[in-house]
Amino acid sequence: METRFATRMSVMKPSSIREILKTTERPDIISFGGGLPAPELFPVEDIRIAAESVLCDCGPRAFQYGITEGIPALREWIARDMANRGTASTTDEILVTTGSQQGLDLIGKVFLDPGDVILTENPTYLAAIQAFQCFQARFRAVPTDDGGIIPEAVDELAADGSVKFIYVIPNFQNPTGRTLEAARRRKLYDVAEKRNLIIVEDDPYGRIRYRGRDIPPIKSFDASGRVIYLSTFSKTVAPGFRTGWIVASGKIREKLIIAKQAADLHTSSFDQMVLERYLRDFDSNAHVEKVRKAYGARYAVMDEALEKYMPSGFSWTHPEGGLFLWVQGPRGFDAAGILPKAIESKVAFVPGKDFFPEGGGEGNMRLNFSNSTPELINEGIRRLAGICERL
Repeated sequence: METRFATRMSVMKPSSIREILKTTERPDIISFGGGLPAPELFPVEDIRIAAESVLCDCGPRAFQYGITEGIPALREWIARDMANRGTASTTDEILVTTGSQQGLDLIGKVFLDPGDVILTENPTYLAAIQAFQCFQARFRAVPTDDGGIIPEAVDELAADGSVKFIYVIPNFQNPTGRTLEAARRRKLYDVAEKRNLIIVEDDPYGRIRYRGRDIPPIKSFDASGRVIYLSTFSKTVAPGFRTGWIVASGKIREKLIIAKQAADLHTSSFDQMVLERYLRDFDSNAHVEKVRKAYGARYAVMDEALEKYMPSGFSWTHPEGGLFLWVQGPRGFDAAGILPKAIESKVAFVPGKDFFPEGGGEGNMRLNFSNSTPELINEGIRRLAGICERL
């Protein structure tokens, strides 16, 4: 049979992370590959009680269709949480999504035509590249340094007026773990005002800070409704809920609601009800604090192990939160080339090249530390460093 796919499929590639995860499902592999939260930290018992409470109180209503925007009680909780993050938002500005990944897809549907230009950090989140590639967007990669994206470079790259929006992860960026400095957040917003740009602010990790002080979101500066803010419960509660949210101004939110109606009508009513009941009846802040401490300790173990075992010529970031750090090898180092050897030694990571929308990055590795015990982190880094030294 001759199968005629859409032309967009010719530019879409499978996620290298998902392919690596297939290999690392083996229990004998020490995996630094996926961005997986630690399952032993999930509040399983609290969620069980919340689910039983919803079923007892709501019965069949918990399994009925719901409104596209999301259940009001959950959106009210999100609005309060956004205020705690320094951003005043109303429930009418919030759209509950099926994970924040759906938010990226909806933004692509609403804004992108084939050939449209978007700006991203260089490197940037692999699944965002995938989401926007689906709409045949063209990427312009903005230079970054230890302070995050460089606003002056954004100004220059957007000067021709062709850019639809800029996508940025300001807190503990995926893949590098870097944080966008407070002053640069303001400058980035000012550049967006000057160039009439939409800013897509993706903040899945903002509450997972274990060092330093919180920085207000870019959305907190937003006087003109040009910042679209995304976040999720995947890192602070559990990813299996597949529940996230978008904060957007009225006109943009209206278009996003239409796109979501076409995609899935609404996010699971039952999941939203259970999540809201958990957030209402249990101390979710204490749970997040527990997660912060655990991830901070695991980062410290990985940083110490890298310092102890990695050969000269390698450097890495020192994130203040999140789930990842970023390793850069010496000139000529090929991270993808050593991955098969690493798998043979029963340790896995994600090569950096797929995070660069315009190519490059062959000498980089992304390492996840949230989903391994301190003992496995130390042993995995020892194995990985040995391979790097030999090759």
